[in-house]
Amino acid sequence: MELARLSNVTMTPGASTIDDALERQFGLAERVIDDEALTNGIERFRERGIVLPTFAALADPASIPVDRAGDADPQGPDARNLWRLHWYNDRAGGRVAVPDHVVLPASLTGVDSPIIVVFGDRFPMITAHKVLAAYACLAPRVVTGQFDPTRHRAIWPSTGNYARGGIAISRIMASRGVAILPEGMSRERFDWLERWCENPANDVIRTPGTESNVKEIYDACNELAVDEGNVVLNQFCEFGNHLAHLEVTGRALGHVFEHVAAARTGLRLAGFVSATGSAGTIAAGDHLKEHYGTRIVAVEALECPTLLENGFGEHNIQGIGDKHVPLIHNVMNTDVVVAVSDRATDQLSVMFSSDDGLGYLADRRLVPQSVLGTLGHLGLSSVCNVLAAITTAKLLGFGADDAIVTVATDGAAMYPSEREKIAARDFGGGFTNLDAAAVFGEHLANVPTAHAIELTERERHRIFNLGYYTWVEQQGTPFELFEQRRSQDFWRRLRRFPAVWDEMITEFNGRVATP
Repeated sequence: MELARLSNVTMTPGASTIDDALERQFGLAERVIDDEALTNGIERFRERGIVLPTFAALADPASIPVDRAGDADPQGPDARNLWRLHWYNDRAGGRVAVPDHVVLPASLTGVDSPIIVVFGDRFPMITAHKVLAAYACLAPRVVTGQFDPTRHRAIWPSTGNYARGGIAISRIMASRGVAILPEGMSRERFDWLERWCENPANDVIRTPGTESNVKEIYDACNELAVDEGNVVLNQFCEFGNHLAHLEVTGRALGHVFEHVAAARTGLRLAGFVSATGSAGTIAAGDHLKEHYGTRIVAVEALECPTLLENGFGEHNIQGIGDKHVPLIHNVMNTDVVVAVSDRATDQLSVMFSSDDGLGYLADRRLVPQSVLGTLGHLGLSSVCNVLAAITTAKLLGFGADDAIVTVATDGAAMYPSEREKIAARDFGGGFTNLDAAAVFGEHLANVPTAHAIELTERERHRIFNLGYYTWVEQQGTPFELFEQRRSQDFWRRLRRFPAVWDEMITEFNGRVATP
């Protein structure tokens, strides 16, 4: 495609069309906005030998040469790791034919429905799938000339993993990144940032509060946005986040289901469960619903039941920031809302990482060793997703032929310090076989359905309307754009962007390779 050139363009503040508003305010462009920035990016990438993968390649890694990442350390700051930004990695960074996953049995879940958990800790550099979302937000900005790696700073607001993903992507794409996250997040997140940031004292901004304090993050972003050298990549309103999970994660989850279904005649993909967080991952449900008729389940913390009952509060399920409805959440396509208590996720995270806990599951609950060996790949939000999947099976009356798929955003390796706090608070600093029996009895043997609802059309509109206060009143989103999001036509029209970006990425790479 011959790229249209538009140098030094300033969009009219009064532009009224939806596409203009998406481009002007949210960077959702399908043309080159600043040719000078594009040229600077090409020269910088040529100097550093950086080549960008297309979204089509990440959705179908079989199209990527197996040796494309070469001998790059999967956990190191190597630009070749861009070619590992997909679900088809093993823990050593090698390629697998089907994304790594586990099918949780009834002996653990208490329900007949197979619960398929796909592991996000196979992603490179941050061992969490949020690095894919970060790439999906920055790469289009680079190839459309909206982000100049020679002069712009990428601002990455989140409650943890997305900020880490953004710092990783910034570094390997020869840019400077700044992480914004609540000061109460796990110590391991900050330890990682200390190692990866060029200047942690200036490039890690700690906002007040914990998981639920998203507004404070937005306030910090707005302060930084005054400087034109800062480009804020707010995952909660970056439609690239939505589109990457729709195209890449949705296809990967569908592939996993088909692999499982090949050995289970009559199995259907009945449900997809995702903690809302930034509402990026849940976009995979749009793909699954379209191809399999899957019900989409949004999950949040019971201690902060924003979607469930317009509530508020504070919780410790790190990775699912709340007290608002993300702009990129396709609320009108969501079918169920489930709230999960952080008491359950806290205590099960200790159990799943304890020898006594795993021993109890093996000896008293007869959970297979092959399953027990995977529980360490479940972080706090991952445990939350599993519990919500159990609730969903009960609420909707799913049976043995009704599979539910969900994701483990990150693994237990990100939370040792949290488990120490939980063990000290709830178990006297240790965890025994008796504790395991009590935790299983409270949190797995009797998973409740009381904090879950099937969404009627009226309930969908209620949740949708709640987003008005954040996005229109506080963040200045054009009302017409906000309202357009009620229609599935709006979301379907967005799907043109990945193909357009792929053409631009291909041309960008060609110019990088040809001085």
